[in-house]
Amino acid sequence: MVAIQETELRQGILDAIERAKRLSQSVLVSEVHKIDKIDPFYFFASGREKFFGERFFWKDPEGDFFIAGLGICGQIQSDQGADRFFHVEKEWKRFTDQALIFNKYSQNGTGPAMFGGFSFDPMKEKTALWSKFSGALFHIPKYMLSINKGEAYFTTNVVCTQHDDHSLFDKMMKERQEVLVQALRKPAPAQLELKDIIEIDPEAWKETVSEVVNGLEHSDLKKVVLARELRLRFTDVIQAESVLANLLNEQKDSFTFAFESNGDCFIGASPERLVKKDGASLFSACLAGSIGRGSTPEEDEKLGNELLSDQKNLIEHQYVVDMIKEAMKETCDEVILPDQPALMKMKYIQHLYTPVIGKNREGTSLLHLVNRLHPTPALGGLPKQAAVEKIREVEQLDRGFYAAPVGWMDYKGNGEFAVAIRSGLIQGSEASLFAGCGIVADSNADSEYKETSIKFRPMLAALGGKN
Repeated sequence: MVAIQETELRQGILDAIERAKRLSQSVLVSEVHKIDKIDPFYFFASGREKFFGERFFWKDPEGDFFIAGLGICGQIQSDQGADRFFHVEKEWKRFTDQALIFNKYSQNGTGPAMFGGFSFDPMKEKTALWSKFSGALFHIPKYMLSINKGEAYFTTNVVCTQHDDHSLFDKMMKERQEVLVQALRKPAPAQLELKDIIEIDPEAWKETVSEVVNGLEHSDLKKVVLARELRLRFTDVIQAESVLANLLNEQKDSFTFAFESNGDCFIGASPERLVKKDGASLFSACLAGSIGRGSTPEEDEKLGNELLSDQKNLIEHQYVVDMIKEAMKETCDEVILPDQPALMKMKYIQHLYTPVIGKNREGTSLLHLVNRLHPTPALGGLPKQAAVEKIREVEQLDRGFYAAPVGWMDYKGNGEFAVAIRSGLIQGSEASLFAGCGIVADSNADSEYKETSIKFRPMLAALGGKN
């Protein structure tokens, strides 16, 4: 049994209540303990009854780092079109500046941390599909489990107001112990029974692809990424933990995430890092150009070599390399990347991949880099602003958080964001899946349609469809 005996939380809450009275504003108290290891998936699943709609989960591709959160003690959101990254940064700083933080550990992702993301394009007209998510939305959890290289840390966050008293501590201690007990129980994810798959206007999507291709000749646009949607219907309400269990099992080399908001859940397994900040070290990745996997090792190698020599894909990949390299140079004293791309092989697809490492200049924030890098040419196009405007004009889909930054940041400014591809939105007994591809001058609508079909496969398989 996991138990937290000694605690600074009691005095911290009393001090925070006094501070809240003095400042006439709420004050965060955060306490971190090292605990015996709990399975982070168990932790996430255990909150279904008490914290449904207030959970998140994150795993890095190496499987070295997990965070899972239950409950919401604070929320940062914005639907403004401009300066949304700055707004989130400012609100996060305001939230943590007056906080009382008891954390004797140096590990990233412990203590106060926020998890969430941004919509792809805040200027795109919002639809009912994404009504539960703001254009920028981050949750600060009440309880957070962090696993870093096998070591487990448990963060308790509580917001105190001038109207609270010492009974808040007793309430938090009781709830925290219940959370820890529940998290030891192995979940039994429900079976997913798929009833129907609906392609959203595939012929109209192909027509849009052809129109964009024809228009490239007479414009400054080099590339436009177009996405489409599959809508899935099930016999019963979809449990996010069932989908998450499948993704963790099938997509081990991906960033696996789940983010609930008001009952809906955005979930996926992305191969693509946008940016990671660890002290002065920055890490990004260029991922563009793709082809399917072979049914035999020989066929797989043949397809991989084909991708490595395919000019269309190599040009698309270089667009991303050039953009990310320039963005990193703006804030780094040193940027390191290989001369040639390698292959990143996932379960259903392989990509051209180039890692990028930089040494960050002091004072540059993670969210500044997220803002600068989003969207990469792999998800938007080139030139960046013109491509986003073209997508806004011709794409029927409301992308919401699809193809946008999703991830976490702690109170020290460290964190990581992935590009939220290979993803879907769960809504009761239905789910929408999203996939896109880069349209360039020699693109063919039928070929691009087939490419998106391959990109649907990870999420389709996780939801019980054919893979």
